[in-house]
Amino acid sequence: MIDAVVFDMDGVIVDSEQVWDDVREQLAKERGGRWHEGAQAAMMGMSSPEWSAYMHDEIGLPESPDEINAEVVERMLDRYREELPLIDGAVEAVRRLAPEFRLGIASSSNRPLIEAVLERAGIADRFDAVVSSEEVPRGKPAPDVYLEAMKCLGAEPARTAAIEDSSNGIRAAHAAGMRVIVLPNAHYPPAPDALALARAVIAAPDELTPELVRG
Repeated sequence: MIDAVVFDMDGVIVDSEQVWDDVREQLAKERGGRWHEGAQAAMMGMSSPEWSAYMHDEIGLPESPDEINAEVVERMLDRYREELPLIDGAVEAVRRLAPEFRLGIASSSNRPLIEAVLERAGIADRFDAVVSSEEVPRGKPAPDVYLEAMKCLGAEPARTAAIEDSSNGIRAAHAAGMRVIVLPNAHYPPAPDALALARAVIAAPDELTPELVRG
């Protein structure tokens, strides 16, 4: 029996991967970095200390990782203030599941971004636990952020479902021992070997029902 559900945020609640891509690419080009086509895919799932170090070491930005992180987060917040790119049906899916399960967030986004999205979407009060991967030792595909979210919820992996969209997120949730439900990211589809770890694959949040979660 499933009694808790942990959502990823980027690509599941908010259609933000291309926003991250645009913000980091623009910053890299402004600062003389070596942006390349595989950069966004390489950083998907990384915690903020990990991707900011990647921007410094691999993309070649001269600023420190801490400075890069702060600048990217501020630009992301500016974009969210202009327009919050919620995925159609995602807010309704959260509200549909909230009466049935304890809900958590396990996101690679920085906490200020998570809080901004949940508050603006009007669903912050639906979640009993919110964890950013910047608050755990390793980002996805390591299971750390999911394990911490379940710890905060008081939930057992075998009784918890994860809602994910990306290869690294799927691998993280599976490594944490959870039932993984996948809403494939349209911009960066999960790899076949990652998708094979899913217990269910859905095409839209409208399909995310208590009956599907319980299996």
